[in-house]
Amino acid sequence: MSAQCEVTAKVAAGAPLSIFERWLTLWVFLCIVAGIGLGQFVPAPFQTLGKLEVARVNIPVGLLIWVMIIPMLVKVDFGALHEVRQHVRGIGVTLFVNWLVKPFSMAFLGWLFVRHLFAPYLPADQLDSYIAGLILLAAAPCTAMVFVWSRLSDGDPLFTLSQVALNDAIMIVAFAPIVGLLLGISAIIVPWDTLFTSVVLYIVIPLALAQLWRRSLLKKGQGHFDAVMEKIGPWSISALLATLVLLFAFQGRAIVDKPLIIALLAVPILIQVFFNSALAYWLNRVAGEKHNVACPSALIGASNFFELAVAAAISLFGFESGAALATVVGVLIEVPVMLLVVRVVNATKGWYERG
Repeated sequence: MSAQCEVTAKVAAGAPLSIFERWLTLWVFLCIVAGIGLGQFVPAPFQTLGKLEVARVNIPVGLLIWVMIIPMLVKVDFGALHEVRQHVRGIGVTLFVNWLVKPFSMAFLGWLFVRHLFAPYLPADQLDSYIAGLILLAAAPCTAMVFVWSRLSDGDPLFTLSQVALNDAIMIVAFAPIVGLLLGISAIIVPWDTLFTSVVLYIVIPLALAQLWRRSLLKKGQGHFDAVMEKIGPWSISALLATLVLLFAFQGRAIVDKPLIIALLAVPILIQVFFNSALAYWLNRVAGEKHNVACPSALIGASNFFELAVAAAISLFGFESGAALATVVGVLIEVPVMLLVVRVVNATKGWYERG
């Protein structure tokens, strides 16, 4: 193991929840209220911002997304990829759940709940868009926040690093094809050019810039790297919250008219989180992996890279789309639900180890 990888693992393992992360659900709720209010009473500035587009990419949101994503990707150490061979079974479970179960199970849940069970209570012209947003959310595995969840469950930090690095590498080539396939199966028109543009803008370029920045910081020493990470830590959440204000300024009328929408969209997301985390946890137990490997494997299978999902939904379907709203619902429930999953895996450690 490289010294750089070891130090990064220790830092990741010891990182506590910041005030932004701990109260993310509250901040998101306040942004919903602020966005809806501003959109209703002062709509002109938001309409102007909504028109600042180049090739269907909204420039203000694009910049916010980069500020949101890049600080998280700087933390990813691709030097940890060689650690994959230390936990082949755990990595196998993670990849199986993340790429072969999670997106497809969400597409099924979207079809079941949005197109059928909840269809009478949702705007008919947005049903396809809601399903697309759920698919985008499920096709993007968690990156930065999984370090926090792993620490809270005493997860193996090196395994967490290796699975995040591997997932990010796979996401570059697999995100667009999986999203395109599932949208096509769901009878939703796939704007392939915009989808690939989103991958380049919100995965490839930020990842390249983040890794270059990471190398530059580490050349000046681990202390300098840690100081910069602490300083830019709030950038991601701040940019996310600003994006949410813009989103809900455009979504405000639909939400005021049908406030039940958010609760209904939360149902398939919650089922997907609990199903995939339980499946990954159980499969690791069957495979004979240690508890401190099963926990981060289950947690990354349950959580999402919602920043990427929000960005892709806006690029593909626009601010006012049901897809953008569906991805935001994922943000709204992420922290409390993941803390519940952490609590469950911690409480069942005795049962797990008896197996």
